[in-house]
Amino acid sequence: MKQLKALRLFACVSALAAVMLGSCTSTSQGSSASAQSGKSSVDNWKPYDKNGDMIRTDRNATGKIGVVSTSKVEASRIGAEILRKGGNAIDAAVAAGFALGVVEPNSSGLGGGGFMLIRIAKTGETVFIDFRERAPQKSSPEMWTVGTDGKVVGNQKLEGGKAAAVPGEVAGLLYALENYGTMTREQVIRPAANLAKNGFYVTPTLSNDMKSQFDKLEKYPESAKVFLNKEGLPYEVDDIFTNPDMAKTLDIIIKNGKDGFYKGEVAEAIVKTLNKYDGLYTMEDLANYKPLVRQPVKGTYRGYEIISSPSPSSGGAIVIEILNILENFDVGSLKVNSPEYLHLFSEAYKLAYADRAKYMGDSDYTPVPMKGFVSKKYAKEIAKEIDMKVSHESKAHDPWLYESEDTTHYSIADKDGNMVAITKTVNGLFGNSVVVDGYGFVMNNEMDDFVLGAGHPNSVAPNKTPLSSMSPTIVLKDGKPFMVLGSPGATKIISTVSQVISRVIDHKMGMQEAIDVPRLWDNTSNKINVETRIPDETVKQLEAMGHKVNKTSDWDRGMGSVQGVLYKANGTLEGGADPRRDGKAVGF
Repeated sequence: MKQLKALRLFACVSALAAVMLGSCTSTSQGSSASAQSGKSSVDNWKPYDKNGDMIRTDRNATGKIGVVSTSKVEASRIGAEILRKGGNAIDAAVAAGFALGVVEPNSSGLGGGGFMLIRIAKTGETVFIDFRERAPQKSSPEMWTVGTDGKVVGNQKLEGGKAAAVPGEVAGLLYALENYGTMTREQVIRPAANLAKNGFYVTPTLSNDMKSQFDKLEKYPESAKVFLNKEGLPYEVDDIFTNPDMAKTLDIIIKNGKDGFYKGEVAEAIVKTLNKYDGLYTMEDLANYKPLVRQPVKGTYRGYEIISSPSPSSGGAIVIEILNILENFDVGSLKVNSPEYLHLFSEAYKLAYADRAKYMGDSDYTPVPMKGFVSKKYAKEIAKEIDMKVSHESKAHDPWLYESEDTTHYSIADKDGNMVAITKTVNGLFGNSVVVDGYGFVMNNEMDDFVLGAGHPNSVAPNKTPLSSMSPTIVLKDGKPFMVLGSPGATKIISTVSQVISRVIDHKMGMQEAIDVPRLWDNTSNKINVETRIPDETVKQLEAMGHKVNKTSDWDRGMGSVQGVLYKANGTLEGGADPRRDGKAVGF
């Protein structure tokens, strides 16, 4: 079967390439739009050249009034236009969020969830909105079939009905709009609905993700209808992709608000579609969903205030723990990505990730030593284990003794000091692979983020939120806005965000430069993963210190996609967007 599909795909691409100069151009079902028609909701900027190769430059933007940095230019432009029309940063964030669900369905959307961190300029207040997905009422450690090898049989945790948690994106975005925004649902959601109706250009990133998930998307007729073209094949670069069913869903949300999604026809379709594929959903699961407002976790780094995500995310606390460890070393004196620099970050990551693995879970269900994680004394104590000449294996320590503490990200900031950082996701590429029949959006597979079995801080339970690494972060200097950032990338989010923060603070880099510099990643292993732009001589020196080094790629998508905004000393805002994916900042 897979061979037949591969032959079909190859035949289509080969035949049409001769005619279309490398593009197997087709339009989505129900659409007459084309790349030549001018009906696409994009301008002339693209993150790739005429050969489909990624362009790594021209991702940043500056502005006096505001900057929006997202993983898709269409969403950035929509957010910037909201600011231009007089909306605040929260209005822009909601508009960009709904737009991202249209243009980046491989990473986020109406069937997913996330975290939002807001700073309100007028009061200086920071608000954290948890709209993460939650386990359905019928969830339990026994919901999946486990084989004699202790692993789940088949793909029950990754695709189909039992993989999907209750989505929170719509509830979270609308809560932010209603409580902190200034505009109407019509004003902020209509641009996304128009984008879904009129279409947008398919990028190499989206096309490649469609191809990598082809077997799964074809498996479910509801998904094939939306994400495969008329020939039953993935879309090619520069095809126009439309999603009239998504436009219909957004129209319903515009008219009826939260109830338009969590009750009525959309909710009924979610339950029916998921339970068709062995789901455990009820209408009550959806009707009872509410976003939660939590206190963000706070720390400091060299005099800068770090504000980030609390439990059920592990991200904020572990980012602060890493920065606290680094604070015991003169990072600024080390050349960025020198052997000593990479070694130090690797050792700090191993210490912090070991703590994460042992102690982190949903604090609504299990005690989590948050104060210990962000304690300066704790970090100073465990930092003593770092030998700057030799690599060591790391294990979890005891933060309780100090207790007396594929996804997308976007950042928005304005001249008044309003700041919004949002990380949201459907988890894996195209989530659970199942599109809600007739409504155009894919559901998440967040249930895979729970561990198997009972007794672990991250074991599944009804209404429980799975552990996350999402780390939307705001940085202040002397109480004033300095930086807002975050990243997708699963557990690599934490290391990526901490690297960018350090590079801006310790090495005085601008936002785009700090994003562009080659990255590393390590967790509890003794293996450093580095982008191949790191010189071979550096790798040899790391190996001499005892590290195992894995070189990935020049621009490793797996190491995240940071979108951030930096307040410059001259009063301008600098937005940076990650060239590892499709990101683009827009400012004015």
